[in-house]
Amino acid sequence: MSKIALFNKPFNVLCQFTDSNQNGTSRQTLADFIRLPNFYPAGRLDKDSEGLLLLTDDGQLQNRIAHPKMKMPKSYWVQVEGEIDSKALEQLQTGIRLNDGMTLPATAKLISEPDIWLRTPPIRQRQHIPPSWLSLTIHEGRNRQVRRMTAALGYPTLRLIRYQIGPWNLDTLAPGEYKLLKL
Repeated sequence: MSKIALFNKPFNVLCQFTDSNQNGTSRQTLADFIRLPNFYPAGRLDKDSEGLLLLTDDGQLQNRIAHPKMKMPKSYWVQVEGEIDSKALEQLQTGIRLNDGMTLPATAKLISEPDIWLRTPPIRQRQHIPPSWLSLTIHEGRNRQVRRMTAALGYPTLRLIRYQIGPWNLDTLAPGEYKLLKL
């Protein structure tokens, strides 16, 4: 029977179990939070992103979740710098040209700030530039894709939280917590 762990990855944690940093400084990794033998991440989140990370002990399931050909939807709450407009939302919904080609159409909508945990350290905010929040669902997983999409439209990402992958979501998991499920 396959098992899957739903983990709420905190900000500034590496999506690996060891730190290959050569300069001698220690960074937090998955090993600081998860002690499940033979579990491996199914996909990744950048160190400066937060939220749902799936881990499993089943290699085939790991491949189905992470492989780009499966196009498993991934949903994010994205805080951007500036008041995002309907034109930008429409562009996200039709696809954005990035340096590695066009993105697939995304589901994008403006939302009010979600009821979430405070980030440590807090994000930088400029008093004269109000932020916006959007919900964004993509069906691919290019490197830093969401951040590059919003930046291409002139709205730098301030905070990025993945809240759902396929049928799995964060639910009530606090940062650093995980929940184990049997499939």
